[in-house]
Amino acid sequence: MDTAQAEAPAQAIEDVARPGSDRAAAIRALRTRLSLLGDTGEGALERAEHLVGLAERFGSHPFTPLEQARRLLGVDRAAFAATLDLFGRIPELATAVQRAPEGKYWTNTILPLERTGALDAVVHGRPAFPYSVGLYPGPTCMFRCHFCVRVTGARYDASVLDEGNAMFASVIDEVPDTQPSTVYFSGGLEPLTNPGLGELAARGGRRGLDMTLYTNAFALTDRTLERQPGLWSLHAIRTSLYGLNDTEYEATTTKPRAFRRVKENLGSFMAERAARQAPLRLGLNYIVLPGRADRLMDLVDFVAELNEHSPGRPLDFVTVREDYSGRDDGRLAADERTQLRDALRDFTAYAAERTPALNIDLGYALESLRAGVDAELLRITPQTMRGAAHPQVAVQVDLLGDVYLYRESGFPELEGARRYIAGRVTPTRSLHDVVREFVERNPHIEPRPGDEYFLDGFDQVVTARLNQLEQDIADGWAAHRGLLGTGGTA
Repeated sequence: MDTAQAEAPAQAIEDVARPGSDRAAAIRALRTRLSLLGDTGEGALERAEHLVGLAERFGSHPFTPLEQARRLLGVDRAAFAATLDLFGRIPELATAVQRAPEGKYWTNTILPLERTGALDAVVHGRPAFPYSVGLYPGPTCMFRCHFCVRVTGARYDASVLDEGNAMFASVIDEVPDTQPSTVYFSGGLEPLTNPGLGELAARGGRRGLDMTLYTNAFALTDRTLERQPGLWSLHAIRTSLYGLNDTEYEATTTKPRAFRRVKENLGSFMAERAARQAPLRLGLNYIVLPGRADRLMDLVDFVAELNEHSPGRPLDFVTVREDYSGRDDGRLAADERTQLRDALRDFTAYAAERTPALNIDLGYALESLRAGVDAELLRITPQTMRGAAHPQVAVQVDLLGDVYLYRESGFPELEGARRYIAGRVTPTRSLHDVVREFVERNPHIEPRPGDEYFLDGFDQVVTARLNQLEQDIADGWAAHRGLLGTGGTA
Protein backbone atom coordinates (compact mmCIF):
# COMPACT_ATOMS: atom_id res chain seq x y z
CA MET A 1 0.00 0.00 0.00
CA ASP A 2 1.48 3.38 -0.99
CA THR A 3 1.41 6.47 1.22
CA ALA A 4 -1.65 7.98 -0.46
CA GLN A 5 -3.62 4.76 -0.01
CA ALA A 6 -2.63 4.57 3.66
CA GLU A 7 -3.56 8.19 4.31
CA ALA A 8 -7.01 8.01 2.74
CA PRO A 9 -8.63 5.78 5.43
CA ALA A 10 -7.05 7.87 8.19
CA GLN A 11 -8.45 11.03 6.59
CA ALA A 12 -11.91 9.48 6.43
CA ILE A 13 -11.79 8.83 10.18
CA GLU A 14 -10.41 12.29 11.02
CA ASP A 15 -13.17 14.01 9.03
CA VAL A 16 -16.09 11.85 10.14
CA ALA A 17 -17.55 14.38 12.60
CA ARG A 18 -17.55 17.20 10.04
CA PRO A 19 -20.76 18.12 8.21
CA GLY A 20 -21.02 16.32 4.86
CA SER A 21 -18.34 13.76 5.64
CA ASP A 22 -18.41 10.22 4.22
CA ARG A 23 -19.63 8.25 7.21
CA ALA A 24 -19.57 4.94 5.37
CA ALA A 25 -15.94 5.43 4.36
CA ALA A 26 -15.03 6.16 7.98
CA ILE A 27 -16.78 3.02 9.18
CA ARG A 28 -14.91 0.94 6.59
CA ALA A 29 -11.63 2.51 7.66
CA LEU A 30 -12.41 1.79 11.30
CA ARG A 31 -13.20 -1.83 10.59
CA THR A 32 -9.76 -2.14 9.01
CA ARG A 33 -8.21 -0.42 12.00
CA LEU A 34 -10.05 -2.69 14.41
CA SER A 35 -8.78 -5.76 12.60
CA LEU A 36 -5.23 -4.46 12.97
CA LEU A 37 -5.90 -4.13 16.70
CA GLY A 38 -7.00 -7.76 16.82
CA ASP A 39 -10.74 -7.07 16.92
CA THR A 40 -12.07 -9.34 14.18
CA GLY A 41 -14.90 -10.96 16.09
CA GLU A 42 -18.63 -10.75 15.70
CA GLY A 43 -20.01 -7.25 16.04
CA ALA A 44 -16.97 -5.43 14.60
CA LEU A 45 -19.22 -3.46 12.25
CA GLU A 46 -21.42 -2.35 15.12
CA ARG A 47 -18.39 -1.32 17.19
CA ALA A 48 -17.09 0.75 14.27
CA GLU A 49 -20.48 2.45 14.04
CA HIS A 50 -20.42 3.15 17.76
CA LEU A 51 -16.95 4.71 17.49
CA VAL A 52 -18.22 7.01 14.77
CA GLY A 53 -21.26 7.83 16.89
CA LEU A 54 -19.03 8.85 19.79
CA ALA A 55 -16.88 11.10 17.60
CA GLU A 56 -19.97 12.73 16.14
CA ARG A 57 -21.60 13.23 19.54
CA PHE A 58 -18.58 14.76 21.28
CA GLY A 59 -17.69 16.80 18.23
CA SER A 60 -21.07 18.53 18.33
CA HIS A 61 -21.90 18.24 22.06
CA PRO A 62 -18.55 18.34 23.90
CA PHE A 63 -20.01 18.38 27.41
CA THR A 64 -22.11 15.21 27.13
CA PRO A 65 -21.72 12.96 30.21
CA LEU A 66 -20.50 9.50 29.27
CA GLU A 67 -23.52 7.79 30.77
CA GLN A 68 -25.75 9.85 28.53
CA ALA A 69 -23.59 8.93 25.53
CA ARG A 70 -23.92 5.25 26.49
CA ARG A 71 -27.69 5.51 26.57
CA LEU A 72 -27.71 7.27 23.19
CA LEU A 73 -25.70 4.38 21.71
CA GLY A 74 -28.03 1.86 23.35
CA VAL A 75 -25.33 -0.45 24.73
CA ASP A 76 -24.69 -1.98 28.13
CA ARG A 77 -21.87 -0.83 30.39
CA ALA A 78 -19.47 -3.63 29.44
CA ALA A 79 -19.85 -2.96 25.72
CA PHE A 80 -19.53 0.78 26.27
CA ALA A 81 -16.34 0.35 28.31
CA ALA A 82 -14.87 -1.72 25.48
CA THR A 83 -15.87 0.98 22.99
CA LEU A 84 -14.18 3.66 25.09
CA ASP A 85 -11.00 1.58 25.26
CA LEU A 86 -11.00 1.23 21.48
CA PHE A 87 -11.67 4.95 21.03
CA GLY A 88 -8.55 5.73 23.02
CA ARG A 89 -6.43 3.40 20.87
CA ILE A 90 -7.34 5.12 17.60
CA PRO A 91 -5.91 8.67 17.68
CA GLU A 92 -7.68 9.70 14.47
CA LEU A 93 -10.96 9.63 16.42
CA ALA A 94 -9.66 12.25 18.86
CA THR A 95 -8.64 14.32 15.84
CA ALA A 96 -12.15 13.92 14.43
CA VAL A 97 -13.65 15.36 17.62
CA GLN A 98 -11.29 18.34 17.48
CA ARG A 99 -12.05 19.00 13.79
CA ALA A 100 -15.80 18.87 14.33
CA PRO A 101 -18.12 21.91 14.43
CA GLU A 102 -17.66 22.34 18.20
CA GLY A 103 -13.97 21.49 18.04
CA LYS A 104 -12.86 24.92 19.26
CA TYR A 105 -14.12 24.03 22.71
CA TRP A 106 -11.62 21.18 22.71
CA THR A 107 -8.64 22.83 21.03
CA ASN A 108 -8.92 26.32 22.55
CA THR A 109 -9.78 25.45 26.13
CA ILE A 110 -10.53 21.88 27.23
CA LEU A 111 -7.42 20.03 26.07
CA PRO A 112 -4.90 22.75 27.02
CA LEU A 113 -6.39 22.69 30.51
CA GLU A 114 -6.34 18.90 30.63
CA ARG A 115 -2.63 18.85 29.84
CA THR A 116 -1.84 21.04 32.86
CA GLY A 117 -3.74 18.95 35.40
CA ALA A 118 -5.68 22.02 36.54
CA LEU A 119 -9.08 20.39 35.97
CA ASP A 120 -8.15 17.32 37.99
CA ALA A 121 -6.92 19.59 40.78
CA VAL A 122 -10.42 21.09 40.98
CA VAL A 123 -12.21 17.76 40.72
CA HIS A 124 -10.10 16.22 43.49
CA GLY A 125 -9.92 19.32 45.67
CA ARG A 126 -6.16 19.78 45.45
CA PRO A 127 -4.71 23.30 45.85
CA ALA A 128 -2.66 24.47 42.89
CA PHE A 129 -1.34 27.74 41.55
CA PRO A 130 -3.91 28.92 39.00
CA TYR A 131 -3.48 28.06 35.34
CA SER A 132 -4.62 31.59 34.46
CA VAL A 133 -4.15 34.76 36.50
CA GLY A 134 -5.71 38.00 35.34
CA LEU A 135 -4.20 41.13 36.85
CA TYR A 136 -6.70 44.01 36.75
CA PRO A 137 -4.49 47.09 37.24
CA GLY A 138 -6.69 49.86 35.80
CA PRO A 139 -7.96 52.44 38.31
CA THR A 140 -10.49 53.84 35.84
CA CYS A 141 -11.67 53.75 32.21
CA MET A 142 -12.27 56.44 29.62
CA PHE A 143 -15.13 54.50 27.96
CA ARG A 144 -18.61 53.62 29.18
CA CYS A 145 -19.59 50.73 26.91
CA HIS A 146 -23.26 49.79 26.91
CA PHE A 147 -22.53 46.06 27.30
CA CYS A 148 -20.00 46.49 30.12
CA VAL A 149 -21.16 45.59 33.65
CA ARG A 150 -19.04 48.34 35.23
CA VAL A 151 -20.90 50.56 37.66
CA THR A 152 -20.98 54.06 36.19
CA GLY A 153 -18.47 56.28 37.99
CA ALA A 154 -16.90 53.41 39.94
CA ARG A 155 -13.12 53.56 40.11
CA TYR A 156 -10.15 52.95 42.40
CA ASP A 157 -8.64 55.89 44.22
CA ALA A 158 -5.20 56.91 42.95
CA SER A 159 -3.86 56.49 46.48
CA VAL A 160 -3.97 52.68 46.13
CA LEU A 161 -1.74 52.56 43.02
CA ASP A 162 1.65 52.22 44.74
CA GLU A 163 0.59 49.44 47.10
CA GLY A 164 -1.46 47.81 44.37
CA ASN A 165 1.42 47.73 41.92
CA ALA A 166 3.74 46.33 44.60
CA MET A 167 1.17 43.60 45.20
CA PHE A 168 0.97 42.85 41.45
CA ALA A 169 4.77 42.64 41.36
CA SER A 170 4.69 40.04 44.13
CA VAL A 171 2.15 37.97 42.18
CA ILE A 172 4.35 38.12 39.07
CA ASP A 173 7.31 36.98 41.16
CA GLU A 174 5.49 33.90 42.50
CA VAL A 175 4.34 32.53 39.13
CA PRO A 176 5.96 29.09 38.70
CA ASP A 177 8.71 28.92 36.06
CA THR A 178 6.73 26.12 34.42
CA GLN A 179 3.79 28.47 33.70
CA PRO A 180 5.18 31.25 31.49
CA SER A 181 1.80 32.08 29.89
CA THR A 182 -0.22 32.27 33.10
CA VAL A 183 -0.46 36.04 33.65
CA TYR A 184 -2.35 38.60 31.58
CA PHE A 185 -3.39 42.22 32.17
CA SER A 186 -7.04 43.08 31.69
CA GLY A 187 -10.01 44.50 33.59
CA GLY A 188 -12.33 45.48 35.11
CA LEU A 189 -11.14 48.90 34.06
CA GLU A 190 -8.65 50.01 31.39
CA PRO A 191 -5.13 48.71 32.28
CA LEU A 192 -3.32 51.54 30.50
CA THR A 193 -4.76 54.04 33.00
CA ASN A 194 -2.21 52.62 35.47
CA PRO A 195 1.09 54.52 35.05
CA GLY A 196 3.02 51.61 36.52
CA LEU A 197 1.85 49.05 33.98
CA GLY A 198 5.05 49.26 31.92
CA GLU A 199 7.23 48.37 34.88
CA LEU A 200 5.00 45.41 35.72
CA ALA A 201 5.29 44.22 32.12
CA ALA A 202 9.08 44.63 32.26
CA ARG A 203 9.19 42.67 35.52
CA GLY A 204 7.36 39.78 33.90
CA GLY A 205 9.58 40.04 30.83
CA ARG A 206 12.71 39.70 32.96
CA ARG A 207 11.22 36.51 34.39
CA GLY A 208 10.58 35.15 30.90
CA LEU A 209 6.79 35.37 31.21
CA ASP A 210 4.68 35.65 28.06
CA MET A 211 2.25 38.29 29.29
CA THR A 212 -0.67 39.63 27.25
CA LEU A 213 -2.34 43.01 27.62
CA TYR A 214 -6.05 43.44 26.86
CA THR A 215 -6.74 47.10 26.16
CA ASN A 216 -9.02 49.49 24.32
CA ALA A 217 -5.83 51.17 22.95
CA PHE A 218 -7.19 54.68 23.52
CA ALA A 219 -4.15 55.41 25.69
CA LEU A 220 -1.68 53.40 23.58
CA THR A 221 -0.08 56.62 22.42
CA ASP A 222 3.50 57.47 21.54
CA ARG A 223 3.65 59.42 24.81
CA THR A 224 2.53 56.38 26.83
CA LEU A 225 5.17 54.23 25.17
CA GLU A 226 7.85 56.82 25.91
CA ARG A 227 6.86 56.94 29.57
CA GLN A 228 6.39 53.19 29.89
CA PRO A 229 9.00 51.47 27.70
CA GLY A 230 8.43 48.26 29.64
CA LEU A 231 5.30 47.72 27.57
CA TRP A 232 7.59 46.45 24.81
CA SER A 233 8.35 43.48 27.09
CA LEU A 234 4.83 42.15 26.60
CA HIS A 235 4.26 39.01 24.57
CA ALA A 236 1.08 40.35 22.95
CA ILE A 237 -1.42 43.20 22.96
CA ARG A 238 -5.07 42.47 22.22
CA THR A 239 -7.11 45.54 21.37
CA SER A 240 -10.87 45.46 21.81
CA LEU A 241 -12.36 47.11 18.73
CA TYR A 242 -15.81 48.62 19.30
CA GLY A 243 -16.69 49.67 15.77
CA LEU A 244 -15.21 50.74 12.46
CA ASN A 245 -16.00 54.45 12.47
CA ASP A 246 -16.55 57.27 14.97
CA THR A 247 -20.32 56.90 14.90
CA GLU A 248 -20.23 53.21 15.82
CA TYR A 249 -17.60 53.80 18.47
CA GLU A 250 -19.53 56.60 20.13
CA ALA A 251 -22.74 54.54 20.07
CA THR A 252 -20.92 51.75 21.92
CA THR A 253 -18.47 53.61 24.17
CA THR A 254 -20.14 57.07 24.51
CA LYS A 255 -16.71 58.58 23.71
CA PRO A 256 -16.71 61.07 20.78
CA ARG A 257 -14.00 60.70 18.11
CA ALA A 258 -12.57 57.63 19.87
CA PHE A 259 -12.29 55.52 16.73
CA ARG A 260 -9.92 57.81 14.88
CA ARG A 261 -7.65 58.04 17.93
CA VAL A 262 -7.54 54.26 18.39
CA LYS A 263 -6.82 53.78 14.69
CA GLU A 264 -3.99 56.35 14.80
CA ASN A 265 -2.55 54.74 17.92
CA LEU A 266 -2.53 51.28 16.36
CA GLY A 267 -0.96 52.48 13.13
CA SER A 268 1.75 54.39 14.96
CA PHE A 269 2.39 51.40 17.24
CA MET A 270 2.80 49.06 14.26
CA ALA A 271 5.29 51.41 12.62
CA GLU A 272 7.31 51.68 15.83
CA ARG A 273 7.15 47.93 16.39
CA ALA A 274 8.59 47.33 12.93
CA ALA A 275 11.33 49.91 13.49
CA ARG A 276 12.31 48.25 16.78
CA GLN A 277 11.94 44.76 15.29
CA ALA A 278 10.07 43.97 18.49
CA PRO A 279 8.68 40.42 18.73
CA LEU A 280 5.50 41.62 20.48
CA ARG A 281 2.35 40.35 18.77
CA LEU A 282 -0.56 42.68 18.03
CA GLY A 283 -4.15 41.74 17.36
CA LEU A 284 -7.78 42.79 17.57
CA ASN A 285 -10.78 41.45 19.43
CA TYR A 286 -13.94 42.28 17.47
CA ILE A 287 -17.46 41.61 18.70
CA VAL A 288 -20.19 41.26 16.08
CA LEU A 289 -22.98 43.32 17.57
CA PRO A 290 -26.61 42.77 16.47
CA GLY A 291 -27.21 44.16 13.01
CA ARG A 292 -23.53 44.57 12.17
CA ALA A 293 -22.69 41.26 10.48
CA ASP A 294 -22.18 43.02 7.17
CA ARG A 295 -19.41 45.11 8.74
CA LEU A 296 -17.04 42.14 8.77
CA MET A 297 -15.87 42.95 5.24
CA ASP A 298 -15.02 46.45 6.44
CA LEU A 299 -13.02 44.88 9.26
CA VAL A 300 -10.74 43.31 6.65
CA ASP A 301 -10.29 46.70 4.98
CA PHE A 302 -9.49 48.22 8.37
CA VAL A 303 -6.77 45.63 8.96
CA ALA A 304 -5.38 46.18 5.48
CA GLU A 305 -5.16 49.92 6.16
CA LEU A 306 -3.31 49.29 9.42
CA ASN A 307 -0.88 47.04 7.58
CA GLU A 308 0.12 49.97 5.38
CA HIS A 309 1.93 51.40 8.41
CA SER A 310 4.10 48.31 8.55
CA PRO A 311 4.06 46.35 5.27
CA GLY A 312 6.73 43.91 6.42
CA ARG A 313 5.14 43.29 9.81
CA PRO A 314 1.36 43.11 9.44
CA LEU A 315 -1.24 42.68 12.16
CA ASP A 316 -0.91 39.21 13.69
CA PHE A 317 -4.44 38.12 14.55
CA VAL A 318 -8.11 38.93 14.86
CA THR A 319 -10.53 37.17 17.17
CA VAL A 320 -14.20 37.53 16.27
CA ARG A 321 -16.93 36.88 18.80
CA GLU A 322 -20.69 37.25 18.87
CA ASP A 323 -22.84 39.27 21.25
CA TYR A 324 -25.78 37.18 22.41
CA SER A 325 -26.64 39.48 25.31
CA GLY A 326 -30.37 39.93 25.63
CA ARG A 327 -31.13 36.53 24.09
CA ASP A 328 -32.39 34.34 26.92
CA ASP A 329 -31.77 31.07 25.12
CA GLY A 330 -28.44 32.05 23.59
CA ARG A 331 -29.75 31.53 20.07
CA LEU A 332 -29.90 33.74 17.02
CA ALA A 333 -33.12 34.21 15.10
CA ALA A 334 -33.21 32.19 11.86
CA ASP A 335 -32.79 35.18 9.54
CA GLU A 336 -30.00 36.66 11.64
CA ARG A 337 -28.26 33.29 11.79
CA THR A 338 -28.31 32.96 8.00
CA GLN A 339 -27.04 36.50 7.55
CA LEU A 340 -24.19 35.97 10.00
CA ARG A 341 -23.24 32.60 8.49
CA ASP A 342 -22.98 34.10 5.01
CA ALA A 343 -21.07 37.11 6.34
CA LEU A 344 -18.54 34.86 8.07
CA ARG A 345 -17.90 32.89 4.90
CA ASP A 346 -17.43 36.08 2.87
CA PHE A 347 -15.26 37.58 5.61
CA THR A 348 -12.81 34.68 5.83
CA ALA A 349 -12.57 34.42 2.05
CA TYR A 350 -11.93 38.16 1.67
CA ALA A 351 -9.36 38.14 4.48
CA ALA A 352 -7.49 35.27 2.84
CA GLU A 353 -7.29 37.36 -0.31
CA ARG A 354 -6.52 40.82 1.09
CA THR A 355 -4.72 40.06 4.40
CA PRO A 356 -3.28 36.57 3.83
CA ALA A 357 -0.95 36.64 6.85
CA LEU A 358 -3.79 37.38 9.28
CA ASN A 359 -4.71 34.62 11.72
CA ILE A 360 -8.47 34.59 12.33
CA ASP A 361 -10.02 32.91 15.36
CA LEU A 362 -13.82 32.63 15.27
CA GLY A 363 -14.08 31.03 18.68
CA TYR A 364 -16.65 28.51 19.82
CA ALA A 365 -20.02 29.24 18.23
CA LEU A 366 -19.00 31.24 15.17
CA GLU A 367 -16.73 28.50 13.86
CA SER A 368 -19.70 26.12 14.03
CA LEU A 369 -21.92 28.61 12.27
CA ARG A 370 -19.41 29.15 9.47
CA ALA A 371 -19.35 25.38 9.00
CA GLY A 372 -23.11 25.43 8.48
CA VAL A 373 -24.07 24.13 11.92
CA ASP A 374 -26.53 26.03 14.11
CA ALA A 375 -24.66 28.23 16.57
CA GLU A 376 -25.72 28.09 20.19
CA LEU A 377 -23.54 29.42 22.96
CA LEU A 378 -23.00 27.39 26.09
CA ARG A 379 -25.31 28.69 28.81
CA ILE A 380 -24.40 28.20 32.46
CA THR A 381 -27.24 29.06 34.86
CA PRO A 382 -27.31 29.59 38.63
CA GLN A 383 -28.47 25.97 38.87
CA THR A 384 -25.33 24.71 37.10
CA MET A 385 -22.81 27.12 38.66
CA ARG A 386 -20.30 25.56 41.04
CA GLY A 387 -20.37 26.61 44.67
CA ALA A 388 -16.58 26.87 44.95
CA ALA A 389 -15.87 27.90 41.34
CA HIS A 390 -12.45 26.83 39.96
CA PRO A 391 -9.56 28.88 41.44
CA GLN A 392 -7.01 26.23 40.46
CA VAL A 393 -7.92 27.07 36.86
CA ALA A 394 -8.40 30.83 36.90
CA VAL A 395 -8.55 33.84 39.21
CA GLN A 396 -8.50 37.60 38.78
CA VAL A 397 -6.72 40.07 41.10
CA ASP A 398 -7.70 43.73 41.37
CA LEU A 399 -5.73 46.75 42.64
CA LEU A 400 -6.73 46.06 46.24
CA GLY A 401 -5.41 42.52 46.05
CA ASP A 402 -8.90 41.00 46.10
CA VAL A 403 -8.91 37.64 44.29
CA TYR A 404 -12.08 37.18 42.24
CA LEU A 405 -13.33 33.79 41.13
CA TYR A 406 -14.90 34.87 37.83
CA ARG A 407 -13.61 37.18 35.12
CA GLU A 408 -16.67 39.43 34.94
CA SER A 409 -16.93 39.90 38.71
CA GLY A 410 -13.74 41.94 39.17
CA PHE A 411 -15.33 45.38 38.91
CA PRO A 412 -15.43 47.86 41.81
CA GLU A 413 -18.82 48.33 43.50
CA LEU A 414 -20.50 45.68 41.33
CA GLU A 415 -23.56 44.37 43.15
CA GLY A 416 -23.12 40.82 44.40
CA ALA A 417 -19.55 40.48 43.19
CA ARG A 418 -17.92 40.55 46.62
CA ARG A 419 -19.42 37.12 47.36
CA TYR A 420 -17.04 35.81 44.69
CA ILE A 421 -13.84 37.06 46.34
CA ALA A 422 -11.71 34.13 47.48
CA GLY A 423 -9.45 36.28 49.67
CA ARG A 424 -6.94 39.11 49.49
CA VAL A 425 -3.25 39.13 48.55
CA THR A 426 -1.24 41.09 51.14
CA PRO A 427 2.47 41.52 51.96
CA THR A 428 2.17 38.44 54.20
CA ARG A 429 -0.31 36.42 52.13
CA SER A 430 0.56 35.29 48.62
CA LEU A 431 -1.83 34.42 45.82
CA HIS A 432 -0.96 30.77 46.31
CA ASP A 433 -1.88 31.14 50.00
CA VAL A 434 -5.25 32.64 49.08
CA VAL A 435 -6.04 29.82 46.66
CA ARG A 436 -4.84 27.10 49.03
CA GLU A 437 -6.87 28.44 51.96
CA PHE A 438 -9.97 28.82 49.80
CA VAL A 439 -9.71 25.30 48.36
CA GLU A 440 -9.08 23.75 51.77
CA ARG A 441 -12.04 25.65 53.23
CA ASN A 442 -14.20 24.38 50.32
CA PRO A 443 -16.96 26.94 50.77
CA HIS A 444 -20.27 26.83 48.95
CA ILE A 445 -21.30 30.18 47.47
CA GLU A 446 -25.02 29.91 46.81
CA PRO A 447 -25.62 31.35 43.33
CA ARG A 448 -28.32 33.96 42.95
CA PRO A 449 -30.29 34.87 39.81
CA GLY A 450 -28.03 36.98 37.62
CA ASP A 451 -24.78 35.60 39.03
CA GLU A 452 -24.24 33.70 35.79
CA TYR A 453 -23.28 37.01 34.17
CA PHE A 454 -20.11 37.04 36.28
CA LEU A 455 -18.86 34.18 34.07
CA ASP A 456 -17.31 35.02 30.72
CA GLY A 457 -17.06 32.47 27.89
CA PHE A 458 -13.94 30.85 29.35
CA ASP A 459 -15.51 30.49 32.80
CA GLN A 460 -18.60 28.93 31.25
CA VAL A 461 -16.57 26.31 29.37
CA VAL A 462 -14.54 25.46 32.48
CA THR A 463 -17.70 25.13 34.57
CA ALA A 464 -19.40 22.88 32.02
CA ARG A 465 -16.31 20.69 31.70
CA LEU A 466 -15.92 20.29 35.46
CA ASN A 467 -19.61 19.42 35.85
CA GLN A 468 -19.19 16.83 33.10
CA LEU A 469 -16.10 15.28 34.68
CA GLU A 470 -17.70 15.01 38.10
CA GLN A 471 -20.81 13.42 36.60
CA ASP A 472 -18.66 10.88 34.74
CA ILE A 473 -16.82 9.98 37.93
CA ALA A 474 -20.08 9.70 39.89
CA ASP A 475 -21.47 7.41 37.17
CA GLY A 476 -18.49 5.07 37.43
CA TRP A 477 -16.55 6.25 34.38
CA ALA A 478 -13.53 7.75 36.14
CA ALA A 479 -11.06 5.90 33.92
CA HIS A 480 -12.49 7.57 30.83
CA ARG A 481 -13.93 10.78 32.29
CA GLY A 482 -14.51 13.46 29.68
CA LEU A 483 -13.65 11.11 26.77
CA LEU A 484 -10.55 13.14 25.80
CA GLY A 485 -8.18 14.16 28.54
CA THR A 486 -6.28 12.55 31.38
CA GLY A 487 -8.92 9.93 32.06
CA GLY A 488 -7.21 7.33 29.91
CA THR A 489 -8.44 8.10 26.40
CA ALA A 490 -6.34 11.05 25.27
